[in-house]
Amino acid sequence: MAEPKPKSSVKTTRTTFRILEELKNRTQATLTELADEFELSKSSIHNYLKTLESDGYVIKDGNTYRIGLRFLEYGGHARHNERLYHIAREEVTKLAEETGEMSNLLTEEQGRGIYLYRSHGEQAVQTDSYTGQRVYLHNTALGKSILAHLPQQRVEEIIERHGLPSTTENTITNKSELYNELDQIREDGVAFDDEARLEGLRCVGVPIINNNDRVEGAISLSGPTSRFQGERFRSEIPKKLKDAANVIELNITYT
Repeated sequence: MAEPKPKSSVKTTRTTFRILEELKNRTQATLTELADEFELSKSSIHNYLKTLESDGYVIKDGNTYRIGLRFLEYGGHARHNERLYHIAREEVTKLAEETGEMSNLLTEEQGRGIYLYRSHGEQAVQTDSYTGQRVYLHNTALGKSILAHLPQQRVEEIIERHGLPSTTENTITNKSELYNELDQIREDGVAFDDEARLEGLRCVGVPIINNNDRVEGAISLSGPTSRFQGERFRSEIPKKLKDAANVIELNITYT
């Protein structure tokens, strides 16, 4: 589902960010590929790219362009200003070390989930996720943990804006089914992702709630279905996560 465009948006600014988004999605692209994608002349696209290149936001390799590392400065700055990142990082790291799996910290911004921090244990599998990545909330244990503790009107706004797109055959794409699961998550205090975002990957998530009953984010552990099953998946890992979330919530309150 396309993002709604603000009435006051500046066309050239929006085009610039669309070009950057396309470069991110493609990893790299040629001038011709971008001109065809945006149905603009090569000279117009070249002007955008040249401006971005001169300031370090885009790098030219031969006849292809890619996103430059200049963006790390902005990403690092944004994360450094997130109090939740500083408070939760140590516990998230401990989870990865104790379980050998991949642990995650997610927060919500503009209806999408943003990975603030990830830590890999000795047995952690590699996935397509990375720190700073934006993901949908309805198809991850982290995201559902957050959705379950947002006001109903806010949840409806998020669904209206972003939809419930399917990424695997296990993704919930029905609003009523999602609401039923969110009710269960609120009751149990834990959310499960059974290959809902990535095939072969399971995830367990719990919310981080501050002393004003506001959800600040969520933490999770994820791993292959071969290791995430039975009591470990349904009982052992949820307990570890709840214990870690309790520590984070106390530190949020008293730090």
